[in-house]
Amino acid sequence: MERQFDAELNALNEKLLHMARLAEESVALAVKSLKERNEALAQDVFKREGTINLLEIDIDELCMKLLALRQPVASDLRFITSAMKIGSELERVGDLGVNIAEVSLELLKQPALKPLIDIPRMASLAQSMVRDSLNAFVNRDEKLARSVCERDDDVDSLNDQVFRELLTYMMNDPSTINRSVGLILIGRHLERIADHATNIGEDVIYLVLGKTIKHHIEEIRREAAANAGIK
Repeated sequence: MERQFDAELNALNEKLLHMARLAEESVALAVKSLKERNEALAQDVFKREGTINLLEIDIDELCMKLLALRQPVASDLRFITSAMKIGSELERVGDLGVNIAEVSLELLKQPALKPLIDIPRMASLAQSMVRDSLNAFVNRDEKLARSVCERDDDVDSLNDQVFRELLTYMMNDPSTINRSVGLILIGRHLERIADHATNIGEDVIYLVLGKTIKHHIEEIRREAAANAGIK
């Protein structure tokens, strides 16, 4: 029975890794379609969406089956509940890859506004965060998970830089507004992908340590206790 349970947990691991690879590839293809002005690459992103969605459903069903039949406790219980949340985060990454591909197709109908530098850098950072967050999950690597969370600030900074630059374009030349807004949307999508990777990193820390760090909850609790006069 124990060996069967281990095999089922390994299968869950494999499904999550497969889903993460597909989601990461979707983001890479979507940004590459924009950079290389290649419509076929954007179409490849759309073809992956159904597979990613099915994997999320498979992962949810497997997790529910394990919870019902195995009645896991302690670390196994945290692993399964974390896997369910991570599947949802990866599905959103896949959706955001589709969103980027859709914007890319619209931008390809118009002349390129500028050479793309910061957006590919953002994409590379966001992809590495997704990849490392799943590696941290599989290997129970708290340090790697924390490094993913820390990199979120780098993506946010690049997104702010992209926004400021494109705002300048729009102010100086109103004819660039549509293209600038499209690139701003892509930057926002990439920033959200990094947020989802950060959420996975936080789930890994919960898995390993059994405590939540989301929303700086420890600081919030300390402040609440201080305000209530509790030492």
